[in-house]
Amino acid sequence: MEGHAVISSEILARYAADAAREVAGVRGLVEGGLHRHKGVRIEEGDAGLAVELHLAVDWGADVPRLGAAVQQRVVDYLRKMADVVPVRVDVVVDEIGAPGAP
Repeated sequence: MEGHAVISSEILARYAADAAREVAGVRGLVEGGLHRHKGVRIEEGDAGLAVELHLAVDWGADVPRLGAAVQQRVVDYLRKMADVVPVRVDVVVDEIGAPGAP
């Protein structure tokens, strides 16, 4: 059988969000006024798929280490769930939780 399947940007964004939430220190995703799906923006271009995540993180989180962990988790998750490897995963920390907040 010939043909191909296409996974929508909305589904890819949901997968990326799920993957990011699994990383310790991530409180959640931050929605904003920019065109993005619940804290995640997916761009599909000639170079490939790019993912941008806007996160809220715990107070005291090692942001560079957390960002790298989120990037790796998103790449691994998209590869596993959608057979897609993004060319770029950008992590933007928009919020940091208050000290002592659960």
